[in-house]
This record gives sequence, C-alpha cells and structure tokens, in this order.
Amino acid sequence: MRWQGQELGVADAGALPGLEQLNGLVRSVTTPEFAGVTFHEVLCKSALNHVPSASAMPFDWTVNPYRGCSHACVYCFARGTHEYLELDAGRDFDTQVVVKVNVAEVLQKELRRGTWQHQPVMLGTNTDPYQRAEGRYKLMPGIVSALTESGTPFSILTKGTLLRRDLPLLTDAAAQVHVTLAMSIAVFDDELQHLVEPGTPTASARLETVRAATEAGFRVTVFLMPIVPHLTDSISAIDHALTRIKQAGAVRVVYGALHLRPGAKQWFMQWLAERHPELVSSYCGLYPGVTANAPKAYRAWLAKRVRPLLRVHGLDGSAEDENPRGAPVSGLADRADARSAPIVVTSRGRAAAAWREGLAGRTGVAAPEAVDRLF
Repeated sequence: MRWQGQELGVADAGALPGLEQLNGLVRSVTTPEFAGVTFHEVLCKSALNHVPSASAMPFDWTVNPYRGCSHACVYCFARGTHEYLELDAGRDFDTQVVVKVNVAEVLQKELRRGTWQHQPVMLGTNTDPYQRAEGRYKLMPGIVSALTESGTPFSILTKGTLLRRDLPLLTDAAAQVHVTLAMSIAVFDDELQHLVEPGTPTASARLETVRAATEAGFRVTVFLMPIVPHLTDSISAIDHALTRIKQAGAVRVVYGALHLRPGAKQWFMQWLAERHPELVSSYCGLYPGVTANAPKAYRAWLAKRVRPLLRVHGLDGSAEDENPRGAPVSGLADRADARSAPIVVTSRGRAAAAWREGLAGRTGVAAPEAVDRLF
C-alpha cells in the first residue's frame, strides 16, 4: 500500500493536474485490492447538492459521496464532470476516484438546520454510491442514518451489489421515512456487459440483489438504461431482459435510449471504433456533431418495441422522459408503508439532455420507412 499525503491548503507539485489545490485533499491512496485505481480522500464542505431550477430533473436535492467511478461504463453521462478537475473524462474517470470521507458528518449538520424542509434526497444521480470504493470507505451507512434520523425521505439508484450489505439498515429506515430502491441493469449479455461495463457486477448478481431487496419488503424498480442501438435494442434482447427482471421480483421498469453527452460521447465512440467499427457510421448518423439525444424517430421506434413487452411481463414501466420537472412522478403513492412506495428518481443522474424535449419527444413518430433509413 502506498500513501501520499498533502497538507490542507498547500499546493502539491506532485499531484495530478487539477488536484494541486483541491481544497480539503487529505491524501491519495493506492492499494492492491483496487489495482490501477487511486482514491483521493477529501474533506468536503457540503454534502447536499441543490439541483438548479433550470434543470429538467424531477428532484431538487442529491448527495454524491464519490466523484469518478470504477464501474468504468463506457457510456456514463457523468464522465464530463471529471474535466472540472482537469482530469480526463476517459481513463481518469475510471481510475481517479474522489472520496468525500466526511460526507456523512457534514450531511448530518446540514440536515439539522432549521431551514431544511425534509425534501426527498436522491443518491446515485451522478456516480454510483455503491461502487467498489464503498466496500472500502463505508460511507453509505452514515448517510442513510443521517437522512433517517432527520426524517428525510430518500431514493437510491445503483449498479452495485454492495446494497445488500445495507438492507437491514435500509429496512429499519423504511419504517420511519420513505425509502425507494432501484437497480440499474442495462446489459444482460455477459460478454457484452464485460466490454461495455467492465467494473460492474454481472446482471445475474444485480438481479440477485433485486431479489434480496424484494424479499426484504421493498418494491424495486429496475432501470433498463441505456438501451444501446444495434447492441441491446432487439425484441429478443428486450424480452429476455424483462423476463429476468420480472423473475427477480421487480415491480417496475424505467427504460431509455442511449444518450451521449460531451466527454462520454468521445469515450464511447472510441470504444465503438475498437469493438464494433461496423457501427460507427450508423452512430454518426444517430448522434451527429454535438447531439446527445437519440433522435425522436428512434425513441418512438424503441417505444413501440418496449411498451408492449412491458405490458406482457406485467411491469408498470415508463420512459425516462415522461416526468419533466414539476410533473408528478408516475406511480408515486403516499402510503404508510414506506417500503411499498415505488421509485421517486426517474433518471440515473443529472442527464438533462434526455429530458429537455419532455413529452413532445414521444409524439414525433416517424414513418416506418424513415426509421428504417435511420437504423
């Protein structure tokens, strides 16, 4: 194990670009358990993040204990946020993980303020709170406890099976506040999953976590996102995914097409050129220039595939862009049993690009021949 320390407030000439004067940097850590990953431990000044009112996200508050993510999903929309630290949105995002080691203590203080209105807080809206680093730092139990003790409802969206560790704590929390859980599973083919999400648990492992949460009394939503054009959007692939999701006990599916924000787009296209060069020209047509969203025609075409299958499998599903900011979240119930409340969060992060066209994005149905030309 190698430790590299830095005095608070003093520039470190040996630090990575962008971290030389990162306020609160305590030390940077590498360990054989996480080969190739460096953890930059920081003391954060705030834990609650207020979502700007201009955002299309249907929630106002988030907590993100980590920046960067060892899940290494090639499509991750949050990659661009690493560039704020002058780190790149590619390899650095996967291997240079910022850890807010005091996030639970800071959150507890913020929740005690008289101005706090106990609005719902979302976890997993930027980088995953149950990524592998959580096994080392164990920040989530303190966050969950702080939210529960303050009477603040919260939702968790994750790809991490570490969620199972905290199910007893979450079950106790759900007796006091609304707690909603969702698992993100985009790829059900093991070989493709390993290529596109190399640091994530397998789909089978995540489905077992869904089953465990269901058995603990939660009504779990699965985010079938992103659906990747030409790779996971066939009827057989979608039907296979929904069959397995239903068997695991989930009650609802939120689905959405791949969108490629700046940072993520460059990294994904590089991966695509290496692994599926035959698809590059098609993707250039689907996502030209700086376009982040899949075109309306593709989303309409995808909806015609997914919605009938959702009905067949009895999954009360929806598209990710069905709840623009200010609209009630589909299926949300005010029930005494907090564990019965369906998921509140409706997107895996502040990926507003996929939401901006709102409901209008579902009305522009192209003629079948036009769709065929696109895909």
